[in-house]
Amino acid sequence: MIRLVIADDHPVVREGLKRLVSENGDMAIVAEAIDATQVLQQLRSHEADVLLLDISMPGGNFLETMRSLLAEFPHVRILVLSVHPEEIYAIRAFKAGAFGYLTKGHSREELAEAIRTVYRGRKYITTFLADHLLQHHNPAGKASAHEKLTNREHQILSLLGSGMRLKDIADELSLSPKTVSAHRSKLLEKLNLKTTAELIRYALEHGISS
Repeated sequence: MIRLVIADDHPVVREGLKRLVSENGDMAIVAEAIDATQVLQQLRSHEADVLLLDISMPGGNFLETMRSLLAEFPHVRILVLSVHPEEIYAIRAFKAGAFGYLTKGHSREELAEAIRTVYRGRKYITTFLADHLLQHHNPAGKASAHEKLTNREHQILSLLGSGMRLKDIADELSLSPKTVSAHRSKLLEKLNLKTTAELIRYALEHGISS
């Protein structure tokens, strides 16, 4: 029996996942969580095999959340569920320790297959993402500029894309305004842009937002 923990702050999504699990006799939900703190609490209280993790869940940056979870529960396989395109976040999720990444638009059958795959200790990669990875690692292919950003730079770009000001980003990430401004300068340099408005436009055009 595959023991699952669902981590998503949207009740409708959790209900949909519960219906999916009820249709598969080899799976059972042992706990649910609505934020990062609750995920830790539930994993400490329940034996789990697979964590279904929404990357937009409250409680902190999802990459940092994943690292904290895996540091304490290295045996739990994390399957990331997201509304964000695979080419934007999946590679970073895998580097942080995820075993799979699915957008929420995939079919119930594919989600069930992904759960079973990661439970067996294998990475679950969609055909779309596999094609993207081949292009990304192909010297003849041209990677997007944002794929070369650090996780912190990507996070700040994402927050800019969601409409946050630099001061608000500093407060959100517990950084000094000077540090955030330095990251902004690096973003402008790496993306070959000139203004914050152009950074925001770039984030929106590439689907990079929190």
